[in-house]
Amino acid sequence: MSREPLQILLVEDDDAHAMIIQRNLARQSPAPRLERVADGEAAVAYLQSRSGANASPLAPLPGLVLLDLRLPRMDGLEVLARIKADPNLQFIPVVVLTTSAAERDIAAVYQAKANSYLVKPTDATDFSALLEALCTYWLMINEQPLNQIYD
Repeated sequence: MSREPLQILLVEDDDAHAMIIQRNLARQSPAPRLERVADGEAAVAYLQSRSGANASPLAPLPGLVLLDLRLPRMDGLEVLARIKADPNLQFIPVVVLTTSAAERDIAAVYQAKANSYLVKPTDATDFSALLEALCTYWLMINEQPLNQIYD
């Protein structure tokens, strides 16, 4: 059975990390449709512009958000809280993908209702392997609700 490409919002301020993520996602079949924003305020604005009464059917909500924690203008924890507090956005799975392995960050993210917490490896090969596993699960194995459910 063929799957539609998943729409992913990547919220990442580090250009090198974004490039690694984009390159790995592009290798998937089907490759997801990826949009990137580089700060927390842009992420919230992006999502709010695609939800609610003013949303355009040509600009659907993403089926997954990959969210860094350390972001300019609004940190990832605040972005996560805004997503999960908004009835039009709360069902979008959010995977926190960050460099922090601090227990307080992990606990705070799960308390804010993230769907997953992944620590970015420092080694490029390990980072690619992590992204491959993430893609296998979220793009191939996990069942996504239809976009109409988000509307």
